[in-house]
Amino acid sequence: MITERPVSSSAGQPPVRTVPEGASVGRRDVRSVLAAYVALTKPRIVELLLVTTVPAMMLADGGLPSLWLMAVVLIGGSLAAGAASVINCYIDRDIDQLMRRTKRRPLPAHTVSPRNALVFGLVLAAVSVVLMLVFTNLLATALTLAAIVYYDVVYTLWLKRTTTANTFWGGACGAAPVLIGWAAVTGSLAPQAWVLFGVVFFWQMPHFYPLAMKYKADYARAGIPMLPVVASARRVNAEILIFAWLTVATSLALWPLGMSAIYGVPTLVVGAIFLLEAHRLCGRVRRGEPEKPMRLFHWSTTYLTILFAAVALDALI
Repeated sequence: MITERPVSSSAGQPPVRTVPEGASVGRRDVRSVLAAYVALTKPRIVELLLVTTVPAMMLADGGLPSLWLMAVVLIGGSLAAGAASVINCYIDRDIDQLMRRTKRRPLPAHTVSPRNALVFGLVLAAVSVVLMLVFTNLLATALTLAAIVYYDVVYTLWLKRTTTANTFWGGACGAAPVLIGWAAVTGSLAPQAWVLFGVVFFWQMPHFYPLAMKYKADYARAGIPMLPVVASARRVNAEILIFAWLTVATSLALWPLGMSAIYGVPTLVVGAIFLLEAHRLCGRVRRGEPEKPMRLFHWSTTYLTILFAAVALDALI
């Protein structure tokens, strides 16, 4: 038995319970460690990437691809995205401990050791690449490997810490799953695949800049030159609006490439709302009002989800 000494009621705290040694503590420890490893993979990012991958596969196939192929690509893509995130956490552990938003991640919190995190990330990366190589094709495999290397080496190690254009150039990683899904189905990349890539690529600036605005002090403390940290509000507003309009324009460019009104009409509607929210945020910033940047951040996620749902529905019907 492990017995913790009760604290007197005068301290304003209840007595600490007597906890049996072994099972309950052990289970709790195992669960917390497993949860920490899962957290390293940044599951929300993985979910968002999969939202774009499946519709791209359906459009490439002109319907519903083989369920087996979809399962392989989803598992391989999840492992690849998770691997990239884990290695990202390993590389960024020095700055994560300086930022309020990230200081509770497993590495700054010392829940997982850096060595174990690196091994975990490399194993996930190897498994994802092997899975794609065995069950898809060389193009999809090469794109998967390239996305991991680009995100961790080019973006995390270099661009993120050295240039205000880090979000722009890093956008290629977030848009890569569209190409990977398409290539897994067809073994090639058609114009529609590149248009969808462009949608996700341009979308990442009006999606991420609001988040960087909210956590501007965090990034400044860590010495990361995110655009809202080092540029004027006018410059940030301009880029949000430019890339929001490019996102919507690129999404509409897919309509004449074999898409029907099932895709076009929802894309017009959600695109208009997306632009309205972008202009609303920039207007508040320009007038010196409370920014509320997370409204655009959250709506941008909804926008992308609805748009790719329309891609999937159009492909099915």
